[in-house]
Parts: sequence; structure tokens; C-alpha cells
Amino acid sequence: MAIRKSTMQEQVAQAIAEINPADRPIVTFHTVTGPSPWLMDNLGLLAQAFVKYYFVTVTEQAVVFHKAGRMTARPKELVVAIPRQEAAGLVSDVRRKPLWSSLRFQLPGEPKPTRLNVNRYWRAELDQWVPAVTGQPIAA
Repeated sequence: MAIRKSTMQEQVAQAIAEINPADRPIVTFHTVTGPSPWLMDNLGLLAQAFVKYYFVTVTEQAVVFHKAGRMTARPKELVVAIPRQEAAGLVSDVRRKPLWSSLRFQLPGEPKPTRLNVNRYWRAELDQWVPAVTGQPIAA
């Protein structure tokens, strides 16, 4: 079970290398989908049916989503890889907050943008990821 951030990032880098050995990760963060995590915490186990866990990575070539294990925090199967040129237009509503930051990302095949909630533990990576994808700094 990966607990350290660096271990999780290494595991994601290995998963990316298996898919495309020529690509190199730049920055990765862990995220939980769904409404506010504060609300989801209050709903308990029922809420777990409505959230998904992902590792989101910007690489030299793409923005890559891997499913993340709920209990192990290990990267699982590849969900989608979107070329970096296209990804910039799919990011919206970036909100940097003290504990849970969020952004919306339009995943292919979804009717509306998916809310990605990012814990403070991953804020430094979010602060690198947003400008790497959008070309715009994150607003405090």
C-alpha cells in the first residue's frame, strides 16, 4: 500500500512508462470526484458509491487519467490520455482553497465537466499542474 506521495508518483510514472515508454511525467496529483468532500464525509459509506479516485498526470505529450485504488492508492487501469494541446480547453473553474481545492475537467464521453477535488496534501502538485496544462497561473 502506497502511503508516501513519492511512492505513489513513482508507481504512476511506471504505469505511464508501460503505456508509452517515450513519454515522461511532469507532475501528478491524486483526486476524488464528486461534490464537496465535506458533504461526502457526512454521507458516509453511501457516498463512496458516487465518487471515483484518480491520479491525474501531465506528461510531455498528454494529460493522463488513471483510476486509483480506493484502499491501496495505487494506479490501476488507464482511463483516458488527452493530448496536451486539447487538454487546456477542458479545464475550468479552478478553485484553490485551504483544505480542498477543486477544478472541473471535461472528460470525453461525459455530458458535463467532472469536478476533481484535490486535498491540501497534493496542493503543490496542483499548483504546478494547472499552469502546465492551461498556461495560466492558478489564482489564490
